[in-house]
Amino acid sequence: MPIEVPWREVSAETLTNLIEEYVTRDGTDYGEQEVPLTTKVEQVRRLLEGGECKLMFDEATESVDLVMES
Repeated sequence: MPIEVPWREVSAETLTNLIEEYVTRDGTDYGEQEVPLTTKVEQVRRLLEGGECKLMFDEATESVDLVMES
């Protein structure tokens, strides 16, 4: 079962790398217009700050993921 990682406790560089990996995954689509990477990263950072997105660690796969709150 994944556990939430407090994103504020993750170093700025690591958090940026995690967000960049998330927004550049295959299957992510931002519509007809190309959106710069920095804009995508800022959008996800705002979601984290607003509590709409959480940073989760899965012990079984030893991986970290960003999960949108529903």
